Amino acid sequence: MARRDTGTRPAPDPEGPQALADERAHHERCRAALAAMAAGAREHVVTAADVSASGADAEVLGRALRTKARDLGELPPGPLFFGRLDFAAAPGDEGSGDERSGAGPVAGRDADAAPHAGQSYHIGRTRITEEPTAPPLVVDWRAPVSRAFYQAGPHDPRGVAVRRRFGWAPGSTGAPHDLTGLEDEYLGPPGTGDEYLGRSGTGAGPGGEGTGPGGTGTESGTESGPGTASGTGTGTESGAGTGTDVGVAGGFLAAEIRRPRTGPMRDIAATIQPEQDDLVRSPLGTSLCVQGAPGTGKTAVGLHRAAYLLYTHPRRISRSGLLVLGPNRTFLRYIAEVLPALGEGGVGQLTVEDLVARHPVTGHDPEATALVKHDARMARVLRRALYARVRPEAVDGAGLTVADGSYRWRVPAGELTAIVADVLAEELPYDTGRERVRARVAARARELAERRSGPRADGWLRRTARARPVAAFLDAVWPRTSPEEVLAGLLSGPQERERAADGVLGPAERAALGRARPFTARSARWSAADLVLLDELAGLLELPAGHGHIVVDEAQDLSPMQCRAIGRRAPHGSLTVLGDVAQGTTPWAARSWPEQLAHLGRPDARTVALTTGFRVPAQVTALANRLLARLDVPVPPGRSLREDGSLTVRRVPDVVAAAVAAVRAARNGTERLGAPAGPAGPDIPAGPDGPAGALGSVGVIAADADVPRLRAALTAAGLAPADPAGPAAPGAPVTLLPATLAKGLEYDHVIAVEPAAIEEAEPRGAHRLYVVLTRAVTHLEILHTRPLPFG
Repeated sequence: MARRDTGTRPAPDPEGPQALADERAHHERCRAALAAMAAGAREHVVTAADVSASGADAEVLGRALRTKARDLGELPPGPLFFGRLDFAAAPGDEGSGDERSGAGPVAGRDADAAPHAGQSYHIGRTRITEEPTAPPLVVDWRAPVSRAFYQAGPHDPRGVAVRRRFGWAPGSTGAPHDLTGLEDEYLGPPGTGDEYLGRSGTGAGPGGEGTGPGGTGTESGTESGPGTASGTGTGTESGAGTGTDVGVAGGFLAAEIRRPRTGPMRDIAATIQPEQDDLVRSPLGTSLCVQGAPGTGKTAVGLHRAAYLLYTHPRRISRSGLLVLGPNRTFLRYIAEVLPALGEGGVGQLTVEDLVARHPVTGHDPEATALVKHDARMARVLRRALYARVRPEAVDGAGLTVADGSYRWRVPAGELTAIVADVLAEELPYDTGRERVRARVAARARELAERRSGPRADGWLRRTARARPVAAFLDAVWPRTSPEEVLAGLLSGPQERERAADGVLGPAERAALGRARPFTARSARWSAADLVLLDELAGLLELPAGHGHIVVDEAQDLSPMQCRAIGRRAPHGSLTVLGDVAQGTTPWAARSWPEQLAHLGRPDARTVALTTGFRVPAQVTALANRLLARLDVPVPPGRSLREDGSLTVRRVPDVVAAAVAAVRAARNGTERLGAPAGPAGPDIPAGPDGPAGALGSVGVIAADADVPRLRAALTAAGLAPADPAGPAAPGAPVTLLPATLAKGLEYDHVIAVEPAAIEEAEPRGAHRLYVVLTRAVTHLEILHTRPLPFG
């Protein structure tokens, strides 16, 4: 009798154990094939040195082979596949070689599914094959055929009869016994169930028997686990659907989503949800802005989109480059292993400060001065200051005379002035404009010479352009300069500052911009804000090298001038902009996305809101929403489908002593979670009880000023916490971090110390507290002696 329902269930006995054994054997086959691929890639690097080709061709070939060898060598040990797709046989197919005759019509999107009818594919983080021309043993998760693994469902199977997920032991290195179980989801139409029971895991068809394009195609969140694109934030477009509810999803999927947060961020290739998949596979030419509530996976979306673009457009990206920008180096260390785990090494990961770092930061600006320097109007002030150095009035009334043997060619002053004015009107980069003036003056001199005595060769033109009279003329009307020279003059010269900022900045802002003591470019002590201004000036002098794609995380905290620095580096490329305006904590943080995207040079970017998460527990989300109402930002409240977390709020006489006790309890498992919500209010559910010892990482977060005494107390108690800026921080069991470094990180158990102090520490302290309260993915414990800011 045919099975007519759909759903997720373990592979049934008695054939289940054999299916598990077959899958383990297939994984060993994959491991051997991957080792052979890595060895072959290294051998090709050596043998390619003898290839007969032009120097340029040999260099391109060598770079490609070295990159492939590096990427294969950098794959971390672990399971090589996490899923499998068994496609239904095509109508009337009696000989698929896969025992699938009579499986019924290919359902869903026939055009996509038809080439794969009757085939099986294992899905993993990179393509694995025993021979370059052979069907793959494992299909890359980014390949076109793999999309069905994320998008197929009971209402749209996309031709998939069975979707299989694999259960791997925590921390698995890919050993056979680490594969602990199988879980099958039957998506096919009525009549396709019984023939798959217990046999979809056999070794006959895995990958190697398939003939579809898996792994060879060109088409196609981990801050937290999968989210859904529901909700309608102001100015945003909401994703369709509601994603997969962890409460009804299979046990393996739920376990993967809820795994403890120990160590650095990991990829979520195994748990990407349909709405996330749509964003990840957005075309290269599309700039995308993801407004993500805490726990919705926006960082994961950005990193996986980067991996997808590198896979889909390898040549274009290799020519122009891909860059990932994060808010600080602690965050970059946290996400550093995601792209290598997905088979993509060598991607630049920087902070914005690193991006613009022409000099070490040795100066400091008061907040009022920093606000002015980061304001978008400074772009106009800097342009004025730079181009004020161009002085058409300095043209000698006698014109310019160029000697050529016994001849003298004179370009009249009026023509010289017109040349300078025309080039200024073209609004070229400053250095390009200077060279354009030089070229046009030399061209005019050649016209005069050719009228008199015939054609002049290009060599004559080059000599004339570099002649001493031409160089002297350029130095007078369009002098060479540097960003440091221009900015030093602007900040220390009152008259220059008044000319450049008049009508742009107010009197108080002009005063804040200036420095009390004059200085030169050589003696300057540059602040962090100065480096952003120097970068703007450098871009006015000469355009910087561009990137094909840039991923910008925590973009809500960027100033307008920082946004301009990023936009300049992708003049013809695209951006993935990630952030949450509710988490904006800098003095210049964005209040909405349209203005921020305009500063980035992408006002037409597609904006999508992710509001539903799986990682942050519902109890924590409910508490954060209470604070969100006070932030005055156009962001819809978040929602969580995870009900197994817990929240404890305790008023204590001494928060330092209580924090020490809470850390010890969390590490030793002596405390039961799920204490009454207490002062937080009865409408915030505490969640089910659970042993603290089952938790993974513990993060203690406090106002920056309170961190030293907490560190001393924890160290004295034998619970020395890791420094969040240290190399061991991502994998440490206990981390103590100031609230200003918490953004983008997550811990299983968060101990938030004195919320009132966190809020009072800075002007946008309520936003900072919102960040702190949403770092927990299992349990949030709030310790306070003072009244709570959220009521």
